[in-house]
Amino acid sequence: MAVSGAAHADGHENITSAHGYSFYGDLTYPEDFPHFDYVNPDAPKGGEISLGTVGTFDSLNPYTRKGRGAALSTVMFESLLGEGVNAASAPADVYAEYYGLLAERLEYDEGKNWVIFYMRPEAKFSDGSPVTAHDIEFSHNLLLDQGLKSYADAVRKRIPKVEVLDDHTIKFHFAEGISRRSLIDQVGFVPAWSKKWYEETGARLDEARLEISPGSGPYMLDSFDVNRRVVYKRNPDYWGNDLPFNVGRNNFDSIRIEYFGDAEAAFQGFLAGEFTFRTENDSKKWATGYNTPKVNNGSIVKKELPNGSPPTPSGIVFNLNSPVFEDKRVREAVALAFNFEWTNASLQYGLFKQRASFSQDTPVMAKAKPEGAELELLQSLGDLVPPDMLTEDVRQPHTSSEARLFDRRNARKAMALLDEAGWAVGDDGVRRNANGDTLKINYLFNSSSPDTLSGAMENFVSNVEKLGVDISFEKVDPSQYTSRERDRDYDLVYDAYAAFLGTGTGLRQRFGSEAAEFSLFNPAGLASPLVDAIIDASLTAETREEEVAAVMALDRALRYEFIMIPVWYNPSFWVAYYDMFEHPETIPPYALGQLDFWWFNEDKAAALRSSGALR
Repeated sequence: MAVSGAAHADGHENITSAHGYSFYGDLTYPEDFPHFDYVNPDAPKGGEISLGTVGTFDSLNPYTRKGRGAALSTVMFESLLGEGVNAASAPADVYAEYYGLLAERLEYDEGKNWVIFYMRPEAKFSDGSPVTAHDIEFSHNLLLDQGLKSYADAVRKRIPKVEVLDDHTIKFHFAEGISRRSLIDQVGFVPAWSKKWYEETGARLDEARLEISPGSGPYMLDSFDVNRRVVYKRNPDYWGNDLPFNVGRNNFDSIRIEYFGDAEAAFQGFLAGEFTFRTENDSKKWATGYNTPKVNNGSIVKKELPNGSPPTPSGIVFNLNSPVFEDKRVREAVALAFNFEWTNASLQYGLFKQRASFSQDTPVMAKAKPEGAELELLQSLGDLVPPDMLTEDVRQPHTSSEARLFDRRNARKAMALLDEAGWAVGDDGVRRNANGDTLKINYLFNSSSPDTLSGAMENFVSNVEKLGVDISFEKVDPSQYTSRERDRDYDLVYDAYAAFLGTGTGLRQRFGSEAAEFSLFNPAGLASPLVDAIIDASLTAETREEEVAAVMALDRALRYEFIMIPVWYNPSFWVAYYDMFEHPETIPPYALGQLDFWWFNEDKAAALRSSGALR
């Protein structure tokens, strides 16, 4: 990274010119790096990897609120700064560092008031047309005009002006008086769509459709059969094959996705060879389902691989806009009905750990009482911070009896809380308030979920019912689930937030008040002045140490607000695949990378076919 002596209009500010970007200015890979350290630069190209998924799709446009986009339907599109397949981290061995892909370099002033991207003139779409700054400007504006409201509202305030300086140079101006976080990387990751295609077809970003615009990425759409499969093939004329960014990556000739009606059908399809790579998330299947001839004779490899990213914060999410959950005591009572210890021992073979944090097992996970820089930050927020947050240990999930599903000790606590909240038990065993209204809760659940998860949630619902709550467990098909979740038509929903290792303005879409009413990334509808203030403080951090203190405080505050019942997590990747795929000896911490930097061994594939393990 170079800081030139060039000056901005005021004649004073230094200009940074670099081949990549990180907020603090440090880049691990130099400008002349030959490839990322974790890839195999000699990985062969060829073969197919196939995955299975459960559900349906009726669109190849993943950016609309309407319909369900096909799996991996973003894979064709690139951005000025590069990333991995399906928005995975690239490079996957460093945190919050980004390197040029469509852009060969960028420049920005010392105050990060603007950024200029200098694009690679050789970049082109799969139809052979060049990728230009006009396409980037068009894509940016298309997201504002037809994209998600939470995204568009946030970006308009932060990026007031875009200039095309020439066909391959574009400048973004940033608003005054706001954090400089997530500005340069925000515009750097806008997907590049073909302006020409959209104008000629009249297609909209907010409509479900089966036509797709040409992309500039290494893969392009090959074929699809709605609700059955979609296939992407490697573009033989991909413009970026020889870039250091891509060396050792994008190794498969094709990526195929097979669709199944439910989780069991998908699992049986894998064992039958209908697809060849599976990431397992069902503990019962992992413990008992792979005792098959193909696994025992080595045709299928079953292994655990390290996962350095924080686990996804999944769990039973409260809709905070539901009147019944406005009282935190009711949320606490319902949570006490979940028995992790029994569930893990009886249904999950003891394979999981109980999750507590939104940044589980990372350096930014809140622990014990706040101290040091985190305590100073919380104290600086004054009355926004409840006193007990400063003096008590961070919230931990309750413990339960492993021996009995219905933990009587927790049940007594839960019933006392419901009594305090004004929900008394009637002679019929049902709880009602002073107005005679029944304590009713609707739990929305995706019917395509694994059987083990479904069983765990049915047991939770059974325990809630024993507290005198009228709870309905609604299993709906994936399309209904998507539609109702978007409309927040539930009291409880099994969903997830995004884990975080650092700050960024995306935290506002996930946890902030401004977009709480409609953000698809905030299923609880959390709107907390305390959380807002901590996010704001994180965005103004000037050092990594200050940033760590702020996001640690954010983890503490989110746990205090109690927006979800955390369930379990697996600190490793569970994978099973037909023994024809290979990967680097060391998996980088931030991506499994099976679609990114694994590769195909044709000799092994031939042996599998010869033995009859694969058709």
